[in-house]
Amino acid sequence: MEPDATGAESVEAGRARWQARYDAAFKRDHEFRTLSGLEVDPVYGPPGEDPRFERIGWPGEFPFTRGLYATGYRGRPWTIRQFAGFGNAGQTNERYKMILGAGGGGLSVAFDMPTLMGRDSDDPRSLGEVGHCGVAIDSALDMDLLFDGIPLGEVTTSMTISGPAVPIFCMYVVAAERQGVPVDKLNGTLQTDIFKEYIAQKEWLFAPEPHLRLIGDLMEFCAAEIPAYKPLSVSGYHIREAGATAAQELAFTLADGFGYVELGLSRGLDVDVFAPGLSFFFDAHIDFFEEIAKFRAARRIWARWMRDVYGARTDKAQWLRFHTQTAGVSLTAQQPDNNVVRTAIEALAAVLGGTNSLHTNALDEVLALPSEKAAEIALRTQQVIMEETEVVNVVDPLGGSWYVEALTDRLEAEAERTFARIREMGGDGTMTAGILRGIEDGWFMSEIAESAFDYQRKLEKGDKRIVGVNCHTSTVEQPLEILRISHEVEVEQRRALAERRAARDEKVVDAALTALRAASRGDDNMIPPMLEAVRAEATLGEICDVLREEWGTYSEPAAF
Repeated sequence: MEPDATGAESVEAGRARWQARYDAAFKRDHEFRTLSGLEVDPVYGPPGEDPRFERIGWPGEFPFTRGLYATGYRGRPWTIRQFAGFGNAGQTNERYKMILGAGGGGLSVAFDMPTLMGRDSDDPRSLGEVGHCGVAIDSALDMDLLFDGIPLGEVTTSMTISGPAVPIFCMYVVAAERQGVPVDKLNGTLQTDIFKEYIAQKEWLFAPEPHLRLIGDLMEFCAAEIPAYKPLSVSGYHIREAGATAAQELAFTLADGFGYVELGLSRGLDVDVFAPGLSFFFDAHIDFFEEIAKFRAARRIWARWMRDVYGARTDKAQWLRFHTQTAGVSLTAQQPDNNVVRTAIEALAAVLGGTNSLHTNALDEVLALPSEKAAEIALRTQQVIMEETEVVNVVDPLGGSWYVEALTDRLEAEAERTFARIREMGGDGTMTAGILRGIEDGWFMSEIAESAFDYQRKLEKGDKRIVGVNCHTSTVEQPLEILRISHEVEVEQRRALAERRAARDEKVVDAALTALRAASRGDDNMIPPMLEAVRAEATLGEICDVLREEWGTYSEPAAF
């Protein structure tokens, strides 16, 4: 049941419903108090009538403006999921063990550029890039090393990759099999969001249609075989980092999510079964209140569209669950110690907006991959917020704020106008057709470029002030020691890959790749033959090259 009136009686009825859910979900073993000793309630609402309250509601109740769970962070805090990856699998494995040992709750894998583009480390196009912006993964054996000593049945793992996401997912599944973990027990997230690649990040392998075919196959496979796994993390982060505004990030990201819902429905999947496997990935930028409002608006929009447009009946199918990363583009190379402050403010905004998991950027990431010390400071930033600030005690503590509620409503309205524009572009009323047309015409790119240009103009005129960049520029800060990836990483990765190829059964590999090629020409689900190729130690580049040969490559249309 949901609020359907705005008087004091409906507010009290809603409070009673929320209280019943809270009591059923949470058994309090201590009192929650301020630092001064004042006891605080789990949630606060208006004392009487409030005409806005139907849109605000109670935590755990449609439209989920105030969060998905009645207990908020009292029941379970957000997952600390630090994004990490560099060099080879062994080096990254050591960093993961440091993160987990220091209190991290989950892992998030950063891949190097060759891996992101579906190329092997010995591909001529990979020269000089192996291990530099993430970890190099060439075959399932690298995935074995990446998670050596880390039980995949117990640790949730997020993998930030889209173009070759499906073969990388297959390597993860095979690594779990080799650990003896039942595949249906795996829990984690795969990004797989190809729309945002065409819109912002530009890391694709093929034209949109074959990518969507692979994503649809993955959605079917996970719904049937790995029910807890989330095969799609719809990413606004890269859209925002490319220069979009908060309103554009919100609208473009949710539009992409609606496109994937339409994909699942086109496969005959039950929305109440596959929708809980969708998650989101947002940027937390430096405008504190706007970011909080963005997260609250996102939950409300998604719930309403899922129920009213796509027919989702269950709460879980209406939930927008999201991971947040603090804004990389807000970090400055000048006076980089200030980045600790920026990251803490952005992380707090994500928490007050109700994020489900969080990555905090390291102070030196504007210059290089994080050093071990900087990575620890980033981790401790989350832990200080979680353990010391007491913000976990009250659900949506800014709910009802005139400013925050007005911003939430404004961002929602801006998003709805953008949705209408995208659907109009498609001509058939679907979000998918509009997205594909917007990609083809360069509309998304031009909208983001205009926003980025406007921001840069304000920065250069001094209308936008950044400490250490165009104001307060004097400093006693000394240059940082940064992490540098040795050329030996690439030499060693290429050597290991050559040994791996020499040791495998080429007949088995060839047969598996032939079966994969045949599947790509038909309508069968491609995950099972891809898993067989991975089990035979076919490399990422070999698998992707088969598909490139069948489906061709893609070049972005010129736009001026």
